[in-house]
Amino acid sequence: MTESSVPDDGNPRPIDPAVEPLARHMGEAIEALGVHWSVKQMSNGQYVAASAGLDRVFERWESKVVGSSDNELMRPDEAAAMRRVELQVMGQDAAQANDHRIELGGKRRDFTLVRRALDERHLLTLWWERSHERQRESQLHKALAQIEQHQGEMEVLRREVQQGSGRDEASGLQLRRLFDEVLQREIDLSTREHREFSLVLIAIDGGAANIQTVQREALGRLLRANTRAMDAACQIDNECFGVLLSGVGLATAHARMEHLRRQCAQQIVAAQGRDLGLSVSMGVASFPHTAGSQAELLQAAEQAMRQAQRRGCNQVALAAIALG
Repeated sequence: MTESSVPDDGNPRPIDPAVEPLARHMGEAIEALGVHWSVKQMSNGQYVAASAGLDRVFERWESKVVGSSDNELMRPDEAAAMRRVELQVMGQDAAQANDHRIELGGKRRDFTLVRRALDERHLLTLWWERSHERQRESQLHKALAQIEQHQGEMEVLRREVQQGSGRDEASGLQLRRLFDEVLQREIDLSTREHREFSLVLIAIDGGAANIQTVQREALGRLLRANTRAMDAACQIDNECFGVLLSGVGLATAHARMEHLRRQCAQQIVAAQGRDLGLSVSMGVASFPHTAGSQAELLQAAEQAMRQAQRRGCNQVALAAIALG
């Protein structure tokens, strides 16, 4: 840590007593957090104290940051931008954070600077470099854009294959009319053979008005990947999907849907350069234990799904078992 200052006459002298205690106590603790610091004398724009890390930032290997001004350390337009903000901060009692982009070593580097006036003559600045963080954000946006492009290409191909197949073009699932027929056949079969099956209703969290097409497409892909040939899945409406699990009891259906819910939560669903995510609420009912007819089964599954939503969404709820 540098603890000298350079006045207008060029002769070093100790830091102003009002500044020295703060400069002395900050040092290593702040540097350990990856944050550099400086104290500037506003009358001449020179740094009177600075952490060693700031010398490295500005590549001041022989001459130090202390005794220099922004006009010596950076481009004139960057120094002018710094000065404008500093004058604003000197006129207020609170700290202020601002982003600055500074060219160093031929590269543009991003910093967040937090400034606060120490007294009427000195300004404290904390320097937090954000270059790597911004670079990661840029890389993430590029990756999301690539994922979004890939999703779009895959959906175009799938819809071409799905045309005329009796399936919904957006989700690739059965149309509601066909699903109702399959559901009734499963009820008849289960009644004859005295076996159980489950119905699951799934809502994409966020409300129909906020649900994007890419989220419906993503859930459709997951449902197709997680259902067997004897099962059936459809998009009931813009918000809700249905899944028939043939020969599967309530406990097993719950376990399978919990696995699917976790898969949804881990999905990257990219649109317009951002990740929309995929959160779902599920209601699981079974025939004949929670309902004795098609209408009752749909109602029981919907009530369980609404219960999952009321509990905070992104979970699986079971329908109550009918007694008597």
